[in-house]
Order: sequence, then C-alpha cells, then structure tokens
Amino acid sequence: MTVPEPHPADARPTPADDWSAAHPTTAFDPPPDPADPRRALTNARLYLCTDSRARQGDLAEFLDAVLGNGVDIVQLREKGLEALDELRLLEVFAEAAARHGKLWAVNDRADIALAAGAPILHLGQDDLPVPIARRIVGDDVLIGRSTHDRGQADAARGEAGVDYYCTGPTWTTPTKPGRPAAGLSLLDHAAAHADERPWFAIGGIETLDRLDEVIDRGARRVVVVRMITEADDPGAAARSAADRLALTGSP
Repeated sequence: MTVPEPHPADARPTPADDWSAAHPTTAFDPPPDPADPRRALTNARLYLCTDSRARQGDLAEFLDAVLGNGVDIVQLREKGLEALDELRLLEVFAEAAARHGKLWAVNDRADIALAAGAPILHLGQDDLPVPIARRIVGDDVLIGRSTHDRGQADAARGEAGVDYYCTGPTWTTPTKPGRPAAGLSLLDHAAAHADERPWFAIGGIETLDRLDEVIDRGARRVVVVRMITEADDPGAAARSAADRLALTGSP
C-alpha cells in the first residue's frame, strides 16, 4: 500500500495565498466611487474617521447609517492592523460608500491605498512624503494632509500633489494622545487664507456646540470622530452635524 507523502509545510496555502487567489490583480475590485471624486471632495462637508467597530460588531450597518445621513467621507483609522485585515475591512468601506455615492479614505499607508483601490489617501506630517506617495498611488487618488500649525497649513495649501488639508487638533482629543491643541486661532488663520483647496477643521469636535464654534471661526468642513462613533444613534448624530453645516451655505 502506498501512503501519499504529506504536503510540505511551505506548500500549505496561507491566508495571503487565499486572498491573492480570490483577487488576482488587486486586493479587491471595489464598486465604483462617485463619478467625479474631486468634485465630491470639493462639495464634502462632513468627514468621519472610525475604527473597525469590532467592539460593536456593526461596521456595515454603522457605515450605512452615517453615509445615509450626511457623512460625505469615511476613513478607517485603526492602528496596528495587519495588511490583509485592513484590506478586508476596507472592502466593507468601499461597498458602503458605493451604495451611497460617497467617498472613503485610507489612513497613512500608500501601499494599502493602492491595493484597495481607494479614492483618498490621508497622510500625516510623519508619513511618506507626498511626492513618494503620489508615485505609489498615481495621479487619480486624492491625497490629504494633516497640519498642526500655521506653517504646516500654509505649506499644505500650496504643496504639489495635495488635494485637501486638515487643521488641528482644535481641542485636545483622546484619538491623538499627547498632541497639544492647536486652538481656534489656527482655524482663523486657515479661513483667512483659504483658497480653492478644501480644508477641514479637526480635533475634539465632539459636540454641536463645538461644531458651532468652528463654524463661527470660518470652517465649512469638519472631521469628526467621537461625535458620531460614540453616539447612541450614529445616524441621527450625523444628520444633526450635516444639517448644521448645511446652514453655512456653500463650502
């Protein structure tokens, strides 16, 4: 009797092999984004950063609720994810954004943005330089920049390859531990020097009262986290913020 030889350990399929076999050209082929992502960015007002909702177990439902109630852009922000795990989560983001005709973003990693087919890559000050990230993702992906003081905001406003920038944190926030608040004066500066490049206020905008404060300082676009992610009814929280921003007129 002939006993089949066991497969060598290195021949066993890995999760990466399974993923590559199912997606031979890219990590996945996301549904189409809005027909004109650049115009969608220009018209965007409410940008939400969220984790994977692993604790709640409701990621797809959560994204449908917020995207259906005024959120224009959703970004997955969760440090420490393995690449394959992040790609699988981003597939959920891509599908939800496509259902609602909205945009979605990858945080920090140009390689993940390329693999996922993301319409937006957001870069911090300590991430890849914009020219290198642009070489990785190509010309069609929108690139955003985080800025924390007047000099960085002015640089981002004129930096080649940058499509939008965020200024903050306006208030200290647990999502950026150890980073001091830039304050409302940074918003004053951004508003006074605004041009056609979109900019967003960010950081600690956790209540409608704080949203009113940044609107009063000239912000017409905001990035929020806990205002929506920690709300009992995320869809209602998104709608309240979106309605408040809509009262300001054109971005």
